[in-house]
Amino acid sequence: MDRRHFLAAALALPAMPAFAQLAKPAMRTQWSVRSSEALDAIAFLGPLSGRPLYRAAYAADADAFSPKLPDAIRNDIPRLWNEAEKSGFGLFWPVLASVVSGARADTLDQLIDASAAPETRIRPAYQASFYWDEKDWAWFAAQAHRIRAVFAAMRDAGFVAFRNQGTNELDEQVRDTARALARYDVIRWQEKLTGRNFNPVIEVVLLRWSKPHGVKVQGQTFLQSGDYDTATTVRIAAHEMLHPPVPMDGAAAKAALAALERDPLVMRIVREHNPQWGYTSLDGLLDEDLVEALDQLISEALGVARNPADRWRKADDGMHVIAAGLYGMLRRDKWIDTGGSIEAWLQKAAQSGRLSAANLHPIAASVLERPVDRLWPLT
Repeated sequence: MDRRHFLAAALALPAMPAFAQLAKPAMRTQWSVRSSEALDAIAFLGPLSGRPLYRAAYAADADAFSPKLPDAIRNDIPRLWNEAEKSGFGLFWPVLASVVSGARADTLDQLIDASAAPETRIRPAYQASFYWDEKDWAWFAAQAHRIRAVFAAMRDAGFVAFRNQGTNELDEQVRDTARALARYDVIRWQEKLTGRNFNPVIEVVLLRWSKPHGVKVQGQTFLQSGDYDTATTVRIAAHEMLHPPVPMDGAAAKAALAALERDPLVMRIVREHNPQWGYTSLDGLLDEDLVEALDQLISEALGVARNPADRWRKADDGMHVIAAGLYGMLRRDKWIDTGGSIEAWLQKAAQSGRLSAANLHPIAASVLERPVDRLWPLT
């Protein structure tokens, strides 16, 4: 018996474990884990596009299934990807998943039916979500007949049976992931560090073909690969639930964007980075990088964090300089201890000059362990 327990017994005090349990905050996060045939069909458009980013993980599956498709469909998938990017819609399958996710189409047949009636089956939920974008909807609605034709061809080529070859493994991953996540209270930290209220339920959808993305869709739902480990899943949840971190049409975001527009390096990153990573606009990059700064703090608090210098050196060719700078400022402000309104914090940072290149760059350099005059591109 150690000294602490000896004294407790001698003084007839309540046992320490019971006291500790009473003092521990109630678990705020409720985890829900599932898979989805329809969302796997959408994610499989990545490997079917032929892009190296997706073939790196799924070349064998793409090569096995692609010959089953009609030539016209097989050729139209990469065209849809290229047109989506040129139109500003973005990375085709992740954005498509976000647009259609509110339709609650769980099977491929349900996805095909929803795509046949986008105005009534898809638009209402999408328009009511944070993700509503009139230009994105216009592009999707104009291409819905082509997208539906792709899904119909996938169905006719036996996609459901092809996917079901791995569903036993996926079902096991769903069970294992649900058990492992039960002790991680992500929502409590997100509410503390943003000053916002969140629904306590986080829905995790495990997919066969989602790498390398973790994708936030409508509601508090995100998509990820079924074979990710627990730490990775917690980090993705800590990240994805925060989008958008602040209203991107609000005063704080506008003030931050105005400050960052005056930073030549930031604008060079927006213009010149590899578009396969997304974030091809300044507002998209600010949204992403503020979330990354916050999720790094949350991951550290939960014991699943990567070293920030390693993380941002390896991610997306090292482009997330803003994230490193914001994270460094939040660390200096002891935000993990105080918390509060991240929107108010961002507005004050913009108005006080903290987002200027003269302040942002040295802080980012310290976090990234790079020379301040060689933050990006990496050599």
